[in-house]
Amino acid sequence: GVLPLCSRPPVWGRAARQPPGLPLAPCRTFSNNKILVELDESSGVATVKFKSPPVNSLSLDFLTEFCISLEKLENDRACRGVIFTSAVPRIFSSGLDITEMCGKSTEHYAEFWRAVQEMWLRLYGSNMVTVAAVNGSSPAGGCLIALSCDYRIMVENPKFNIGLNEAQLGIVAPFWFKDTFVNVVGHRVAERSLQLGSLLPAPEAHKVGLVDELVPEEKLQEKAQAVTAQWLALPDHARQLTKSMMRKAVLDRLVAHREEDIQNFISFISKESIQKSLRMYMEMLKKKK
Repeated sequence: GVLPLCSRPPVWGRAARQPPGLPLAPCRTFSNNKILVELDESSGVATVKFKSPPVNSLSLDFLTEFCISLEKLENDRACRGVIFTSAVPRIFSSGLDITEMCGKSTEHYAEFWRAVQEMWLRLYGSNMVTVAAVNGSSPAGGCLIALSCDYRIMVENPKFNIGLNEAQLGIVAPFWFKDTFVNVVGHRVAERSLQLGSLLPAPEAHKVGLVDELVPEEKLQEKAQAVTAQWLALPDHARQLTKSMMRKAVLDRLVAHREEDIQNFISFISKESIQKSLRMYMEMLKKKK
């Protein structure tokens, strides 16, 4: 089992400054327990663990909890950095939950897609240092979470893969997924990978720059802590303004076209041909089990 990274019970922000003698507030967990947050106040670094078995798929509940957790940490002066990782073995996140996109109402699709947008806007635009500690496979939306962080460390296991593989399911990665990808790996690698819906094994993902570093599994947390500390050694304001300058155009583009992007998603996902291929994909997943 993984020991919590905090030497004492993890707490939220100012709860730690209670008068002596009072018990510390326990680690705060969220409505569906899909996400576990531990904040180590001495380092100012929170660890956000995805725990939504079997595959940490990005359901509406998961996305809602993700945004709440991020907002809490963002508003907490004690927190300056976040490490994202998985509490489920061999998988970081399998991406968007297909059941949310299959056989539901237009209203549901709109609500779901707005939550996906919200997650990305908050994460990509976060003031905090964000590090993805990718300890399993990370297709599609899982890859987007990693891409949206400042730095990506992956376990050096060739069985674990990562990529935006939407094309394989007959769906198209939206422009803001694409922009985020291009900003990490460059235009040519992104174009080829997106067209082929490639899932790259960890060593190949490292070679093309999709992940910054590979480490043995037992070193992952330690490495993530070290990298976060390195980024946090800089004055926050300089780092934050630089990050904002680098990312603002891409964020603004979604903000300006948010409703249109939701409508595009609804009309695309409602097509019978797309619904059919999603149903076939779900059947295939059931057979795999």
